[in-house]
Amino acid sequence: MSAKSPPVALHAFETLTPDLVMDALASVGLYGDGRLLALSSYENRVYQVHLEDAQAVVAKFYRPQRWSEAQILEEHALAVELMAAEIPAVGPLLLQGRTLHQFGDFAFSVSPRRGGRAPELDDADVLEWIGRFLARIHSVGAARPFACRPALDLHSFGTESRDWLLANDRLPLDVQSAWARTVQQALEVIAAYPVLQGAAAQMSGAPKDAGGAAIQRLRLHGDCHPGNILWTPLDVPATAGPGPHFVDLDDARTGPAVQDLWMLLSGDRQQRSRQLGALLDGYEQFREFDRRELALIEPLRTLRLIHYSAWLARRWQDPAFPINFPWFGSSDYWQGQVQMLEEQLEAMQEDPLAA
Repeated sequence: MSAKSPPVALHAFETLTPDLVMDALASVGLYGDGRLLALSSYENRVYQVHLEDAQAVVAKFYRPQRWSEAQILEEHALAVELMAAEIPAVGPLLLQGRTLHQFGDFAFSVSPRRGGRAPELDDADVLEWIGRFLARIHSVGAARPFACRPALDLHSFGTESRDWLLANDRLPLDVQSAWARTVQQALEVIAAYPVLQGAAAQMSGAPKDAGGAAIQRLRLHGDCHPGNILWTPLDVPATAGPGPHFVDLDDARTGPAVQDLWMLLSGDRQQRSRQLGALLDGYEQFREFDRRELALIEPLRTLRLIHYSAWLARRWQDPAFPINFPWFGSSDYWQGQVQMLEEQLEAMQEDPLAA
């Protein structure tokens, strides 16, 4: 008689069935009519659910063991503050006196559904409009610090990501040395910016960059790319009003204000300068922007590049990742990363972008 193979352990999200989603919503008094649509999200699982009363909501099931309850509640608190300031952020609903709920192995929240399309970032008026709201978001974010959520800094995005990838042998041997050498060179350049050094720099006093004065660190959206801004045109009826609506504060962290601007820039240097100018035209109608932060754009881009590779590798046991990122992990992928890091080393030596 042959021995049986041990059962393969399911990933946590493989147990998140449609019935479980519906039961979770029912536990907070929301009853679905059977229509369930999975929305694009890899870090968490997010569903649009139609209810029996003809309304629709968005249910977000958090990745287990990523954030603590206190950290998730800080995300929710920031969203509530933004909405109280009449900023079009989409935050969680208060159900049964709470914004965060537990059902089985999952923490989840429920938000109102908001429609919209990607913003047209070649339109200066659109960028100026977004810039005005980013300034207002940052004014709220600067009012108080996070107590539990981490900072976006050299250690958490750069050094820790590099060390984890190397310690877990996630790079092919034929490219490992070149990648490790190039990452080290990049991290040494980024270390010249005290505001990105994190807790170690804070212990020796306020972080200072060129000019001697401290560059402010505040609560940020953290992942303000075009996919996290839903745009409703003026000529389209919408219950939430026209213009931008900011979604997905899941990556809210402490950091410099420019982190929420640079991911909205694309194209060649001239195009990015023009886009930045439009953003800041709107931004500075409500809040002063420290131009020294423009020197942080390429270091922040470099940190995101390193962190992204580590994020993919750390999530590889989630079945959604091999399906959606089949190109990850090959020698070609890592050689491409070396090339991009080399380009970033050059970019970090150039003069900062000017608005």
